[in-house]
Formats: sequence, C-alpha cells, structure tokens
Amino acid sequence: QVQLVESGGGLVQPGGSLKRSCAASGSIFRFYVMGWYRQAPGKQRELVAAITSVGNTNYADSVKGRFTISRDNAKNTVYLQMNSLKPEDTAVYYCNAGQLQYTYWGQGTQVTVSS
Repeated sequence: QVQLVESGGGLVQPGGSLKRSCAASGSIFRFYVMGWYRQAPGKQRELVAAITSVGNTNYADSVKGRFTISRDNAKNTVYLQMNSLKPEDTAVYYCNAGQLQYTYWGQGTQVTVSS
C-alpha cells in the first residue's frame, strides 16, 4: 500500500520553471518504480518521465532535455524539475508508483504555462 501526495503545481510563464514533488507513505518506497504522467483536456493520460528503484530514467520525447526526474529514497520523495516550459506542457500532472502488478496514483495537480 502506497499513498502519494503531490505539491508544486501552479501558473508559470513560457520559458519558466517549476519543481514538482511527490511524497510517498504507507509502504517501502525504494521498491517502486516512480513516474510522472500528464493529461490535457480531451487527451489521454501520457507518461512524462519514470525512474526505477536504482535511478535509471526514461522520458517522453517531448520533454527530453527540459525535464529531469529524480528521487530521494531517504525522504520517500520523487521530484520533477521542469525547465523551459511551453504552453503545450499545460496539463494536470499525476505522480505514479508501480511495482509488478501494483500501481498507485497521486491526486493530480494543475500546471498552466501562459503569458
């Protein structure tokens, strides 16, 4: 059992930056693959970035070179550093934790990139 609580969303201008955080509780954090997904109105939820228990990472092509996912197992927290933000990054962002057949979701937080 894993419970996920997100923070760090909000409004930012194009070219700006945000840092998202997702704190986990209720189980052993270091066993899980962690990820960030996003969903814009009328679109499917898509994977943005993922990080394994040992720190291997994977990114969507649309965010490579701009976003960085990291984790701190001692703090039971995963982060998403978002740089050079574009209007098309606007979406609700969700934290995710998975291990084999188990998966858990954060509450979702709006990120809006606009002038």
